[in-house]
Amino acid sequence: MKAIRHFGIVVSDLDRALGFYEGLLGLKVSKRMDESGEYLSRITGLANARATTVKLAADDGNLVELLLFQSHPRKPSSGREMCGIGASHLAFTVDDVEDVFRRLSKAGIAFHAPPQVSPDGYAKVTFCKDPDGTLVELVQVLQSS
Repeated sequence: MKAIRHFGIVVSDLDRALGFYEGLLGLKVSKRMDESGEYLSRITGLANARATTVKLAADDGNLVELLLFQSHPRKPSSGREMCGIGASHLAFTVDDVEDVFRRLSKAGIAFHAPPQVSPDGYAKVTFCKDPDGTLVELVQVLQSS
């Protein structure tokens, strides 16, 4: 492996997801595409696949890709738990987790708990869910390792 390329998240409402990832978290749209055809169907294993994809970049260049499948719509799963099998969450490093917590809470985003300091004092951490229920961890590093 050379690098992690991106983290993909299937969403039920692209505008609502962009409001969260771009509007509230501050990621920047780097590419938006409408995709369809044999190539997409083959790589996804979905017959007649049609999707809009939006790649969003963090300040360090890491990417999150939002995918809206027009051809295979699904309803959000708000019952996701951290202990569920499969990808459990994505994490972002932030400068001030208390500030992000206040700003997102004010915007109606629910959190498991206010930011908590890790037992080793290394970081302050909190979790919330995006509009479709995907778990998002927000981490402020308090001291270098």
